[in-house]
Amino acid sequence: MTPVGRQRSASSSRIKAVLFDLDGTLYDRDRVVEELLAAQYRAFAAELHGLSAAKFLRDVLAMDDHGYGVKEAGYRDLVDRWQLEASLAERLLSHFWDTYDGHCRLAADVSSTLDRLRERGLRLAIVTNGEGRRQRAKIGALGLGASFDAILVSGEEGVRKPDAEMFFRALRRCGVGAHEALFVGDHPVVDVQGAHLAGLLAVWKHVPYWEPVIADAPVIRDLTDLLKICDQRE
Repeated sequence: MTPVGRQRSASSSRIKAVLFDLDGTLYDRDRVVEELLAAQYRAFAAELHGLSAAKFLRDVLAMDDHGYGVKEAGYRDLVDRWQLEASLAERLLSHFWDTYDGHCRLAADVSSTLDRLRERGLRLAIVTNGEGRRQRAKIGALGLGASFDAILVSGEEGVRKPDAEMFFRALRRCGVGAHEALFVGDHPVVDVQGAHLAGLLAVWKHVPYWEPVIADAPVIRDLTDLLKICDQRE
């Protein structure tokens, strides 16, 4: 992927809307889960019967797979592997979702970047996969609801990224064409390739555990870098 600062030519269409993935893009999901699991280990230590904190964290993070693991089946498999009481799996799962939102926090650069994009007159949207109630709860916990012109959640839309329809719906609700929109996300296929194939300028929010699949997509490490990309499309 191409570093920020060596992107599309100045003749490209002006950006009028910026669309965002949620988990791992607008907030650090990995930090949330690591913090949550540390608290979960402390809460259930007596029932884990000597399982070390390091092994608990390692096994559950592997099962979670940066949000792409199925946690209901995953916790059941782990409790069975650890040879613990089967009913523990359901309580661990409930604890995960009951406490998740309380660990959600925005990095300092996120709010400031959204404010600056809004000051430029850009339309903003969230396009996220997940169950509607849970994703809306995260957005509320992060205080993001009022910052966006449109919020699309796959569980409410009946379609999931990387299906192009998910991106097309977001474009329609923002009132822009694909050539006038930028999409930023952390997953190289679900977010970057999906948006690219739908005709948007796709930007990869770099993470160290996935490999890029679109060779010329811009790469950012902080959301503030989006401002540079938009500047290049003025």
